[in-house]
Amino acid sequence: MTWDLTGIESLISKHEGWTVQNEDSCLRVANEDGLDAYIAVSGAQIIVESILFAKKQVKNTAALNEEILKTHQIFPLTTIGISTIDGDEYYTCFGSLSSQSKEESIVIEVETLFDNITGFLNAYDDYLTA
Repeated sequence: MTWDLTGIESLISKHEGWTVQNEDSCLRVANEDGLDAYIAVSGAQIIVESILFAKKQVKNTAALNEEILKTHQIFPLTTIGISTIDGDEYYTCFGSLSSQSKEESIVIEVETLFDNITGFLNAYDDYLTA
């Protein structure tokens, strides 16, 4: 089975504690802790992404980037990048999987992303302005 947004929306809406909203070309999933993740299907991939913080909140981007490169592998299934949204740059975390993945794999990817958001924010908090 190849997943599309409609199928993923149906799958995610069954997960207790998550709400899902269709937003044009992606889904916004919120958990009970108030964290949001966005899911998109692009060709053969499903992308699950969340915004961590604005780049302008970082005291020293070079130091943070070095720390991320040294520590990101301790967070399973999730990578950190920088994305431009409405002209501003943000650190984001994301995971990707095949659009032919099993149901369980999609749920695990979203669960892991939510867990890792908290981990990233705690790990890199010293690099952010108050």
